[in-house]
Amino acid sequence: MQMKENFKSALLAGIALAAILAVAITAMSAQSAMSAPPAKTDPANAPKTTEQVYKNIKVLTGVPAEQLIPAMQFITGSLGVGCNFCHVEGHFDQDDKKPKEIARKMMTMMFAINKDNFGGHREVTCNSCHNGSPKPVSVPVVGDEAGKPMAAEAMAAPPDSEKPDLSKLPSASDVVDKYVQAVGGAAAIEKISTRSGKGTVTGFGGHKFPVEILNESPDKSAVVTHYPNGDGVVAYNGHEGWTAFPHRPSRDMEGPDLAAAKIDADLHLPIDLKKMFSELKVGPPQKIGDREAYQIIGLREGQSPVEFYFDEQSGLLVRQVRYAESPLGLYPTRIDYADYRDQNGVKIPFAWTTARPGGSSIVQLETVEQNVPVDEATFAKPPAPDPNAAPHP
Repeated sequence: MQMKENFKSALLAGIALAAILAVAITAMSAQSAMSAPPAKTDPANAPKTTEQVYKNIKVLTGVPAEQLIPAMQFITGSLGVGCNFCHVEGHFDQDDKKPKEIARKMMTMMFAINKDNFGGHREVTCNSCHNGSPKPVSVPVVGDEAGKPMAAEAMAAPPDSEKPDLSKLPSASDVVDKYVQAVGGAAAIEKISTRSGKGTVTGFGGHKFPVEILNESPDKSAVVTHYPNGDGVVAYNGHEGWTAFPHRPSRDMEGPDLAAAKIDADLHLPIDLKKMFSELKVGPPQKIGDREAYQIIGLREGQSPVEFYFDEQSGLLVRQVRYAESPLGLYPTRIDYADYRDQNGVKIPFAWTTARPGGSSIVQLETVEQNVPVDEATFAKPPAPDPNAAPHP
């Protein structure tokens, strides 16, 4: 019995780890996962809304369907709970659990507060009251019991007296150029056509699983995690992205996840970075660990900003912070890069930590090969499940 419970625990942890890995499909490229600008569409081809794609949507109606998953992630991160806190596993459209109805009432209340008091701007969110707990804290915290929320350092504005003179800092272009040179230079980067890495991914109670990360230029990538009962895959084939877990149907990426997967698959991203934003501007420097880092903010019309942090001394990318848009609030993801090593004249991180409000994972590569043959089958999308097939026991 204990062995069975340990296996179940490890499996669930593995699925959670793979979900975080999906956030940064090819982080060993030390690249950003940024949302692409929305495509121009006519009304006949407008993106579908939540109620057109999902069943039993009662509050988040009229919202782009691609924002529903980020909204659910925002709730889990704000309350510190899992999906099954409100939903029945495998039957997310059912209303069997009371917390689901409460959540609907809370969202309605939040929308009304913002409409009546803040001109409809999203000022009050689930996290404003819950801050990582299912039950809001009504009594002020004594001392330093509560830690600063993740990414707060990127969102809190310092007093005017403490703001640095940004005019005395290097320009965004100069910082990016130094990054390109620190990695190995444009010529060396352009020579990389494939990358294959093997190592481990650890998190959620210390569970560790073997992982393989594959890239093929110009825009294919895959993360294959080896679980006790099969492989989990997070992949992008140049056109479509998906996630698949053992004995579960695959799930297509959409919206920001899909755009992120395409960008993460770019092995030449250091030299393509300037092309991806309408503007790169300098932000206040930050201290990451014991090192000072320049902050460069990537801006695109209609998109949340993406923050990059480059070590002032080495010029290498050491952190990236991005936010997924949802009707409830911005959902943050932070990736810290470390253990840079030279491979074929190009420096890449052999370790990175991906952190979200729901947890974090650490990838540590042991070996990396570049410009080697990659099995194209790795990037083949699995067939859609047969709706008439019997469920897996």
